[in-house]
Amino acid sequence: MNTHLRNCLGVLVVIATFALIACSSTTCDKTPRSEQIRADLLNPTSKRVLVASHRADWRNYPENSLEAIHSAIEMGVDILEIDVQCTADSQLIIMHDSKIDRTTTGKGRISELTLDSIQKCRLKNGVNIRTRYHIPTLREVLLACKGRVLINLDKADRYFDLVVPLLIETGTTRQIIMKGRRPAHEVDSLYGKYLNELIYMPIVNMDKAENINILQGHIPANRCAFELTYREDPTYMLQAYDLLNGKSRIWVNCLWDTLCGGHEDDQALLDPDAHYGYLIHTLGASIIQTDRPEFLIHYLKQHKLR
Repeated sequence: MNTHLRNCLGVLVVIATFALIACSSTTCDKTPRSEQIRADLLNPTSKRVLVASHRADWRNYPENSLEAIHSAIEMGVDILEIDVQCTADSQLIIMHDSKIDRTTTGKGRISELTLDSIQKCRLKNGVNIRTRYHIPTLREVLLACKGRVLINLDKADRYFDLVVPLLIETGTTRQIIMKGRRPAHEVDSLYGKYLNELIYMPIVNMDKAENINILQGHIPANRCAFELTYREDPTYMLQAYDLLNGKSRIWVNCLWDTLCGGHEDDQALLDPDAHYGYLIHTLGASIIQTDRPEFLIHYLKQHKLR
């Protein structure tokens, strides 16, 4: 063997050795990020606060667009909250409103329009200017998010029979969070056979004492998390925290004041400790839905909460 060939083989051995060392580290972990987030979500004692981005990154791209979704994922969010609607020809698209008037160049009720006609429209940005972006289908979004993030499909329970086949086809069932206000027995009746993979999260308003009973009805089913809302008085929120502590995570929406006792995102911009900090440390929130995901992620990293 000549000297040149021996040197080349030596270099290859060194490269292979470093590759093996690298692959033994967490950087070569083959577990999809979505599965890592799911495991964290299912761990009620985790100290990591999860960030749910409302309608993806709508501050930089049109809401619920593929571009807003990619941006939010790159930003590091754990959960995307997106909205599902159904067209006249039974195709599922991503849009918050029941009409396309506000967010696109078109007009009309989604349930009365076909997918082809809707896709001729273009999305508008936050200042009502036409963009080059189109309205995504649920299939496109599921494929874009596969393995990358958890997805809260809002309004999707209305079309459950159409949604489930898409989840199975795209292999994304384990990434999905469905939320609703149904009592425990209805949830188990409607979704029971899917609940080993699909996550169901009850929504409970904590402004009334009797709603503690609704929450308690779900506890035996081992729900991994609850979305809790309250307008002003945190009394029943504190009771809920005592009931759920160590058993389930608490999801709080910071989108506007009446969902979170006045501790919304815009107030948190002025004093994040008084608002995000209060929700986390006093009320036990460990999932926060936000319209300012980048700001919230930065705050949580500063406080070693992710």
